[in-house]
Order: sequence, then structure tokens, then C-alpha cells
Amino acid sequence: MCGFVGLLNLKSKRNNEQLENIITEMAGFIKHRGPDAFGLYHSGPCFLAHQRLSIIDLSNSGKQPMSNEDKSVWIAYNGETYNFKDLKLDYKLGEKHHFKSKADTEVIIHLYEELGIDVLKHLNGMYAFALWDDKKKSLLLARDPFGIKPLFYTISGGVLCFASELKALISFPDYTPGPSLEALYHFLSYDYVPDTHTAFAGIKELRPGHMLTISMDHPEPEITRFFDIDYAVDQTMNEADAIDMSLDYLTKGVERQLIADVPVGVMLSGGMDSSALTALMAKIRGNSDFHTFSLAFDDLSFDESPFAKIVADQIGTHHHEIRVTPEKVLDLLPKYLTYIDEPYADGSAIPTFLLAECAKDYITVLLSGEGGDEVYAGYDTYAAYKVRSLYRNLVPGFLRKGVIKPLVHLLPVSDKKLSLEFKAKRFTEGAELDVPTSHFFWRAVLSPDVKREVVSGFDRFKDFHSSEEFFINAYKHCNAKDDLNRLMYLEFSYHLPDDLMIKNDRMTMAHSIEARVPFTDTDLVRFLATVPVKHKMKGMRKKHLLRKGLEGLLPQNILDKKKVGLEMPYSRWFRTELRDLAEDTMSEERLEKTGLFNGKKIRLLWDEHMALKKDHGRFFWGLLNYMLWYDVYIDKHNFKTYQSKVREPRNYSGN
Repeated sequence: MCGFVGLLNLKSKRNNEQLENIITEMAGFIKHRGPDAFGLYHSGPCFLAHQRLSIIDLSNSGKQPMSNEDKSVWIAYNGETYNFKDLKLDYKLGEKHHFKSKADTEVIIHLYEELGIDVLKHLNGMYAFALWDDKKKSLLLARDPFGIKPLFYTISGGVLCFASELKALISFPDYTPGPSLEALYHFLSYDYVPDTHTAFAGIKELRPGHMLTISMDHPEPEITRFFDIDYAVDQTMNEADAIDMSLDYLTKGVERQLIADVPVGVMLSGGMDSSALTALMAKIRGNSDFHTFSLAFDDLSFDESPFAKIVADQIGTHHHEIRVTPEKVLDLLPKYLTYIDEPYADGSAIPTFLLAECAKDYITVLLSGEGGDEVYAGYDTYAAYKVRSLYRNLVPGFLRKGVIKPLVHLLPVSDKKLSLEFKAKRFTEGAELDVPTSHFFWRAVLSPDVKREVVSGFDRFKDFHSSEEFFINAYKHCNAKDDLNRLMYLEFSYHLPDDLMIKNDRMTMAHSIEARVPFTDTDLVRFLATVPVKHKMKGMRKKHLLRKGLEGLLPQNILDKKKVGLEMPYSRWFRTELRDLAEDTMSEERLEKTGLFNGKKIRLLWDEHMALKKDHGRFFWGLLNYMLWYDVYIDKHNFKTYQSKVREPRNYSGN
């Protein structure tokens, strides 16, 4: 796990010495991603800089950028390829090439020599990398199928710049940071920036499962997809086989991801996914001599720590509990955003930052349960889809729209997590829409009408396509014949990479920790795509396969537990501890000063929230984060003053 920066000189007037100095400075901004070593490579128009976090092969042999024997192929790599040993054997790379390290990075280099860009079809892992072929004078950028590792790029001043984090790119001297209006428009719907967009005008993110190729002969970037999920469902598969085989694939995925020359722990929330990883890790290792970490809240509707303790106590791990308070949250605003570099409003980010801050004293690798809901059908929205079908078939339209919907909207507002009031209002509104739009409605923060009102000068936004089109297009693109798999594909395409993986990567890497996600093992994902949906979700029982497979490994109250998910009670905190900061940061004057927002309309929404007439907590948490980001990155450009001191390289005894 590392970070890298690269420059490809297409037609810059800067000389090589200037570009070397620039890339060295750019790489310094992401040292937290790799404090153990720095490496720099330059040949012709290509410059690569690498910050290393040593995980496999801790010796200097694993240092990057790394090359093949004749130094004609170079790579800067961030991530882990878990099947690298199998690939080395299957393609007899040890017989054909001289290896100088035990790192997975070198396997990718030599496999590229054998297969070219088809190397990407064989990697099982999380990665983003830049590979320079000096003979062909060509560059390959690639990102893993699930967006676990980030990769951004822009062309500025005649140079293609690419990096693991945005802060490196906006530090390129020929780039002037400015907000992307299109990114803001979609952020107001999602509370994250989706698709190829970034919050900065002119900078793009490479999509998961895509590669970018460019050569000096054809200096226009070409982007190609190399991975997609094929829902070739085996309708003859019975339930028992589906349970056994999915658990076998998951177990093998966890076992692969335990490979490390440093300590490994688990982010244990108390939910099904992280509990499964904890139980399987103990089973695979044959002991529970590892660390687990959980989060606790005073608001019981947000607190899963008692369940995490049940799992930790039964398995016998070294367990740590980190309490999240509004005071700690205030202390991290806006600091935590300077590791994300974009406005971001997933309420699990700051808690994850706090967990990683504690964990860094014990481990270097953390297993995370992200992806479990996407592969095992764990979201309430999937159950809502099933209920929606029954609701529309059994209840006449005039009753749904004329009686039930108005009555539901009379329910008193609640700021409890996933309250009945919230679910009922979302359901009755979304039930009248088509399948992908209904799913988007469950996720959306603001309706299109309100979104138009809160921005200033809507004419600047009117030519952007509607935010729900991301979901609609992905739904149409998916080759599954059933709606449940298509809805899961939507989550794979957007919620997983653009929301969950951002938090997972940036908040752990802020503390030089590698977060691994076994539920995204490509063998597991490909297998589950062949399982009939009747086995994935039996009736209304979400994660049926996982629950059945783990019987005997986890307590029954964990297997039967409803999904809670990691979030913060910011709706309530806005009326108490966060009120002063919020009213200052989102004052009418400061909103209007950006030229982006309608301060008067937003003030009306704030008054509604404070009077408990409506819960606008998600919108205001997003807006607060946008305004903090705008202040740090656009107005003052002082993000670097918030960065923590990077830890010194670790020395592990016995290695």
C-alpha cells in the first residue's frame, strides 16, 4: 500500500530538472500514504515518484518505482495483488525472469512483459498503478475493479499529471484550483462526487475497472473498460451448494488477504460483515491473537459497540473500543477533509479516522467489511424493492397517492437513525417511480426541485444531465435479467467506489494503514453473480447465504441482527454541539460569497430543521462539508496546514 505521482511531458516548456523538482514536491503531499521510503524515476518524457508503505517484502528490494531486468518497463504501484504467487507459478515467471524481490509489484511487471495490457484480466486485488513502457514510449494507468484504490489525472501546462490523491495534482504549478459546477450539482444529490467527476474543475478520476493508455505517438488519452460483472446465473444451483461455495470463496479471499509481513487487525463494527471477517480470520489462523477495533456512540440508535464486544469476547481478540463524541468531531473539522481533498458527507468517515488513529499503534493492515452488502444483498433498499412490487400490485394508485402518502407525511419528524418516519416517507415517494429511479430516490439527499432552489444562478447548471441518470444508465448497462442483481450492480458502480471506498482508503491512509476488503475478492464476486437471486435474498431475509454459512461460527444474535451501519447523529448535533460552527460556516453571507448558493433559501431549510419540522440533517452535513472544503481548498488554499505529522518508518522485529 503506497501512493504515487506521475508526469508525462507531452509539450511542456519546463526542463527535466524543473519537472523532477516539481514531482518531488508533489509526492511530499502524499507522504502519509507511504512514509517508509521515497523513490523517483525519470526517462525521456516520463517521471514517476513513489511513497512506499512496506507490507510485503519489507527490504529495499521492494522499493519503487520498480523495473524489469533491462529497465525498459517501470511501475509505480499502490495496492496488493493477492493472487500474485499463483500468477507467478501459472505463467512460469520465475523461470523466464530474474526476480530481485518477493513483492507482488514485480509479478505485475513481468506478467505485463508476457501479456501486455491483458495482465489486467488476471489480477485479483486492490490496486492503482502507472506503468511506463520505455520501448513503446507508452503509459498505462489502471484502477482495480471496485475502486478500492484511487487514481486521478489532468492535463495541465502540456503535462499529463496523475496521482493517488488530488492534493498532489492541485499542487502542480500550472494548475489553478477551481470548483467544478457539475461536481457540485451531483454532490447535492449524493453527498459525494460521483463517476469521473472530482470537485476540482479539469481533474478527472479514472473509473474502477478501467485503464487509460497514452503514447508519445498518439498523445490523446484513451480510456477502456477491462472488468465488468457478468450475471450468468446458474438456475440449477441449489441453496445448499450456494451457501457452501460462497463461504468457501469468502474464506479463500480472507486467507489471501491475510498475507503480510506486518500485523493485521479487523475493523469490527458488530455487524454481519466485519463479524464474519473476524471469525474467519481466527479460523484460518487457528488463533485469536490479533487486534479488533470498534466504535461507540452515546445515541443508542447509532451504537453497535455492544454487538462488537459480543463477537470479540466469543472469539477472544484483543479488542479496542473508540468512543465518538461531538467534541471529537468538531476537533476534526475540517482536518479530516484534507485527507479526502473533496467535499464528502458520509458520516462514517470521521469515526473511521478516529478508529485508524487508535489502530496505528497496533497494526499496519486492517480488514474491512465494505462490499458485503453489495455482494450478499444486505441493504434495506433491496427489501424495499420487493415490498414496492407488492405494494404497487396490491394497493390501487388512488389509495397509494391520495390516502397513504398524505397520511405518512403527517408522521412526526425523527432524527433517530433510519427511523420509521424516514423509511415510510422515502418508500411512499419512491414507490411511484421506475426501478432505478426509485432506488436513486432512496439514496438522494435533495429532490431536483429543491436542488434548483438552493444553488445560485441555476442557468449555469441546467445543461448538466440529471443525477439519477448515473443509476439509470448503469441499470440499463447491466446484463442481469432480474432487478435485484441490477440494483446490486448500481451499488457496485457508484455507492461502493465513490462513497464507501473513499472513506475506507483516505481515513486509514491518513494514518499510514492499509485497509483490505475481502468481500471484493474477484473470485467471490464472480461466483455470487452466478447464484440465483432466490438464494441471495430469501423472502425478506437479507444476506441469507452469509447468515447460513456462518451458523456455528458466530452467535445467533449476531446472525439475526438487523443492519445498522456506521453513521453519526449529526441531525441532532446540529441543534446542540455543532450549532455554532454550522451557523457560522453556513451563514447567508458566507454562502452568497461563494457565488454558488442561495443563502436565503438555505436559511429557510435551516429554520425548518431547527424547528423539527423536517429533518434536513443529511443536506446540512453535506453543505457544511462543502463549505469547509471550499474554504480550505479554494478560498484560502491552506490545506497543507491541517496535515498531521507523518509517522516515522517502522522496524518490525524478526523481519
